Amino acid sequence: MTKFSSVYICQQCGFKASQFLGKCPECGTWNSLVETVEESSARQLQGRQSSVKRATMQRATIINLSEIEKQHYPRISTNLEEFDRCLGGGIVPGSVVLVSGDPGVGKSTLLLQMALGLNYSVGVGFSDPNVKGGKTPPLQSNVLYIAGEESAQQIKIRADRIDPKASLAILNETDVDIIGEVIRGSKDSKESWGLVIIDSIQTMETMDLSGVAGSVGQVRECSHRLQKLAKSLHIPIFIVGHITKDGSIAGPKTLEHLVDVVLSLEGESTSNFRILRATKNRFGSTDEIGIFEMGEKGMMEVQNPSKIFLEEKVNAPGSAVVATLNGMRPILVEIQALVTKSFLPIPKRVGSGIDNNRLQLLVAVLQSRMKLPVFDKDIFVNVTGGLKVIEPACDLGICMAIISSLKDQEISNKTVLVGEVGLLGEVRGVRGIDKRSAEAKKLGFTKVISSENAKNLTEAIRLACGLPREALR
Repeated sequence: MTKFSSVYICQQCGFKASQFLGKCPECGTWNSLVETVEESSARQLQGRQSSVKRATMQRATIINLSEIEKQHYPRISTNLEEFDRCLGGGIVPGSVVLVSGDPGVGKSTLLLQMALGLNYSVGVGFSDPNVKGGKTPPLQSNVLYIAGEESAQQIKIRADRIDPKASLAILNETDVDIIGEVIRGSKDSKESWGLVIIDSIQTMETMDLSGVAGSVGQVRECSHRLQKLAKSLHIPIFIVGHITKDGSIAGPKTLEHLVDVVLSLEGESTSNFRILRATKNRFGSTDEIGIFEMGEKGMMEVQNPSKIFLEEKVNAPGSAVVATLNGMRPILVEIQALVTKSFLPIPKRVGSGIDNNRLQLLVAVLQSRMKLPVFDKDIFVNVTGGLKVIEPACDLGICMAIISSLKDQEISNKTVLVGEVGLLGEVRGVRGIDKRSAEAKKLGFTKVISSENAKNLTEAIRLACGLPREALR
């Protein structure tokens, strides 16, 4: 039997201590000692000797990329098109996916809905030319839901709202070693599992460590063991992770490096819309987003988000429509601006759904290059629908919304604005202008203002509002 012991190791200098210390006596860093599992010294010495022996018996081999055959990953469909989009076409067998989000945003509901209606499709996302018929073989369809936070009865109540006739295997357990035995197929459980959901990683623990569940050491060690389990058994594992008050994932940063995919579920408490965003994906793009609407029967997919975000648009000064591009998917959203006289020593610049630093920069460009009198104005900019836009292609729409509100002049009806604004007041081109234009025409917009027909802000203002440069002063 391999014997394990737990020690506290400083993450800055590597100092080891037998008990927790608030301050590292070696480097003086506070709260840097993390509990870590270590094997016994005899075991370590034996392992070093065996590794040296293997190194002397075998020579390292160099592989050329041209000699490696390209492999197509078979994908597992979640039966949720928006979910598959964020994953890059479906679930890759053996992958570890981390789903994070604010409390109550719907992480458990989304994964439970996926588990209840999961259908392991054949070759979803990719076809394999090396397989006869161009299809990959079917995969195991049993799903195991590890509930560390809720009881099986609580999950049953939530599952009845989604599908009263659905069935799902539930395991109420927090010991990661016992969970590993169940997944491997111990004597007590002869089932073979095709997908495992861990809800949540902050409730998991191992008896090899003395720390409480949710501590840095416990989260890191449990995640490492689950990752080894997924790779060895070729079973995809979904892990639910909590976030801290500053928006980062709770636990060590190695948790995000360890997993293959990191998904973030975002949404305002006042809105029913939820946005699933991939911040890391080893098997696909990180630009894709999935949009859901929280309803009585779980998460409903939003197939046409542009229409949803624009259905309550009102033609008024301060309103502009921009075309964003998330991965390969164009989405039209409305940007609203309000410019009012400030009675504060330093006027406010507040942006909701956009980067506040970017808003400060664009206001400075308008004041310096366009000579707009905004130095004594409070400026508020909001992206409707709770969507966050981070790409520079929305710069032109933000500027036009501010100018429209300042001059109380409506932007021409059925107009979409696309373009990055430089520090010199020029309008720069952006990627995917053809896809953005096609999406705008599909929704009835007839004019697209971009770098192709407006080289600077002056020309864009003339096309959007019909105002000459003299009218801005």
